[in-house]
Formats: sequence, C-alpha cells, structure tokens
Amino acid sequence: MDIIEFDRWKPSADDPRKLEYAGQRPAREVFEELKHRLESQGYLPDEYFLMDFNWENGRKIPKDADIFCTTDYGGSEGVYLDVYLKWYEDGKPITKSFITGKTLGENGNDLDRMFLISSAITKAFHGDHATHARYIKIGGVEDDTSGRVVHLSQQEEKVIIEALVEQRERQEEAMSQTEQLLRRMTGSITAYMDTVGQRPLRLSDYDRAILAVQDGELSAFKELYPKALKDHADDLLIAAAGRPGTVGRKMTLLLLVDVEQFQETAYRAACLKAIGIDDFEKVSFLLEQAGSHVPDLSASFHGEMASEAYLEHRSIAKEIIKGCSEEQITAAPPRLLEQVAADKDFHALSTLVKKGISGGPNAWRVLHMLTCQKSDCWLAEELLKERMWVAADDYSALHACIQNNAVDVCKLLLDGGMDFDQYLQRYPYEENGKTLQALTDHWAELKAAQEQGEQAPSSQEAGGMILG
Repeated sequence: MDIIEFDRWKPSADDPRKLEYAGQRPAREVFEELKHRLESQGYLPDEYFLMDFNWENGRKIPKDADIFCTTDYGGSEGVYLDVYLKWYEDGKPITKSFITGKTLGENGNDLDRMFLISSAITKAFHGDHATHARYIKIGGVEDDTSGRVVHLSQQEEKVIIEALVEQRERQEEAMSQTEQLLRRMTGSITAYMDTVGQRPLRLSDYDRAILAVQDGELSAFKELYPKALKDHADDLLIAAAGRPGTVGRKMTLLLLVDVEQFQETAYRAACLKAIGIDDFEKVSFLLEQAGSHVPDLSASFHGEMASEAYLEHRSIAKEIIKGCSEEQITAAPPRLLEQVAADKDFHALSTLVKKGISGGPNAWRVLHMLTCQKSDCWLAEELLKERMWVAADDYSALHACIQNNAVDVCKLLLDGGMDFDQYLQRYPYEENGKTLQALTDHWAELKAAQEQGEQAPSSQEAGGMILG
C-alpha cells in the first residue's frame, strides 16, 4: 500500500504534470486513515485506539513532522502503545502525544502483539523498506489473549494461506477475520486476489471492488467497480465515502462521475461516513453534488448533515453551516440551533439566525440555555435583535426567560409580537414579582404606543387636497 502522507499535493497550475505543495492534512483525517488500515488487517488494539483531544477541531499536522511509537506495560494493567509526533519550531524540538492504544491482556504475548502493531504503524508512514517476514497471531484477535506470535517461513505461509482460502469458501461467518489474515500475509489486494483467484471461490465483482476499497487499491477498484454498478452503486458509494485519504476521495469521485442518481438513504449514509472519518473535503464535495445526484432531495438534508456532524465533528459542522444557503438553513432541523446554543458559539448562532433558522418547538430550550446565566443573556438579546426566530405564540419560550429573570430578553420577545395578556392566561401563577412587574409596565407602554398609532390621523388637508 501507499504510505500515509502528512501533507497534501496538487497539480501545478503552470505544469499539470508536476505537483506542488498544498498544505498540511488535518490530524483527524490522518488518524482515521491509519485506523482504517490497521482495522482492515486485524491490527487494532482490543481495548481502544484514540487520538489525543489536542488534535481535534481541524488542527493540522505540523510541517515536516515525523512519527514514532513506544510500547510498554501499563502502570496497573494492560499494554500501552503511544504514538508521538515530533517536529521543530524555531530550531527547538517539540514532541506531542498523537494517539494512544491499549490492549486488555498484559502478558508477554500481548506485549509482542502490540509491538507488531507499532511496526505496522511505522510502516504505514515510513514504508516497508525491505522484505520482512510476516507475522500472524494464531487463535483469534478479539477473545483469545493467550495466543502465540510465530514466525512463518515462505513454505509455511503457503500452507496457511491455502487453509485460510478454503476456510473462507466454507465458513462465511469467519470471512472477515480470514480476509484480514490473508491481506496481512499477502500484502495487498492484488496479491490477495491473485491467491484466491486460483480457486473457484464465490467472489463477485462487487466483492472484489469492496476489497479494493478496503485496501485502498485504486487501480484494482477502477477495473472492478464498473462491473458492479448496476446492482450495487449505492453500496459502493457508501464504502468509498468511508475510505479515508486521497484514495477514498478519488474512488468517491469516480462513482459520482459514472452514476447519475443514488437513493437518498444511501447518499445520506455516504455523507455520514465521510463525516465520521473527518474528511471535510469529501463531505463538502458530496453536499455540493447532492442536489444533482439525489432525486427530490429533502430540503432539510444539508441542515441534518450539519446536525449530525455537530455531535462529534464540530469543525466540520461549522463549515457546513457556513456553506449552506438560506433555503437550506431555513429547512434545517431546529435541534441544530439547540446544539450550537449549548456551546454558546455566538458566531455560529448568528450565522444560523441570519440565514433563517427556526427555533421550532424547542425554542424555549435554546432560550433557557442562553439565559440561565446572566453573563450569557447578551447572546439571546443579540440573536433576537438580528431576527425573530421564536414563534409569536410560543409562550413556553417567554416563560423560560421569565423563570431566569432575563427581563431584557423578555421585552424583545414582546416587541417581536408576543401577547403578554395571553401569556398571563396560560401561566397565571408566577413568583417572579419584579420581572413580571417590569414586563407589565413594558407591555402597557407597547399597548399605549399602539393605541396612539391607531388614533393618529391618516390624512390631512392642504390647499383643498387630501394627502393620504
């Protein structure tokens, strides 16, 4: 497989045959590509494999950074694998934790396996500079922590491969683990298919295309996917969208070029896959193409994707919001406003409100979050001044602000069209005396101003003419 790069390159504008530097890749994108590769080979630690939180929110890998791993027993339990990034700033070396993995077992065999994972990570970024002996773990990955890491000769490898191929044909339930071992031993999807292709296995063109996606073999994918488009276009798009890195983007692009329409459910799943691997470039492209590839696309589609992204990929969610049209934000689910309000992110909130989002039936929850602390009330005030996103008959929203004694926010709601008399009929028993008195006075002023406006003359005489 190709090594995982930290930087991006693009064709030169002056000479498309040459590549020029296009910046660093986001750390999350690099992590997801590495995780995908380890998982396809059965090399993920069985307890967890997590990126350090300091690299979240779109932070990019430093220029000219290098990567290295350390492996050791934990202080109290398990075996730990720590992945670090090292680079230089102003001539001084800086080392920061990037990824931490842990295995449940803590004996010598578990330590050996974690060192193999460390080796796989090093090769993923630095390449395989020689023909190394392959290693496999006999006895399973998930449950068996007492297996043995053994060295196999080429002849022994051949025997194991033939046995695994036969098992894959006969035991469908063991297919996933068998394919992991075959890929680990043969090295790539091309070698894998060369091996299994010599036998009458039930490998369809779709099966082979999916394997090509998993292993990131672009040339094999180009050859195979056209044969599987008729019945599996949706599934191929979902798989390609979930493949991290440049190869995954190219596979996704090929499918969007060759297929005119996808089911909305499949397209939604593909977008969620791209969000899940933190690939904003792919997410942005999929959302841009959604209208032309999904018949009768739901008006709320883009807003729903922003809401889904906000759960764990907030930097992507904010970029989606920024790129949405007013029509797309107007149709967005009200929960999106609530999610952003929970973070007190005024810039994102202001963007949503200016583009026309509605607070919906949960506007009271948004206002409660923005007024429960006096220091945050300015957020609610500024948003209501920009645009009234609360329904004029949503008295639960007014009630939430009264409960929090947010007088100025309540006044803005009344100015925006809420009827205070109707509110008092629905909530006749209140303990917030000062707040209610202030609003009663304000309401009286509003009614007086309205009555004066109604009584003002609508015309006046001037030189025998009536000016309306």
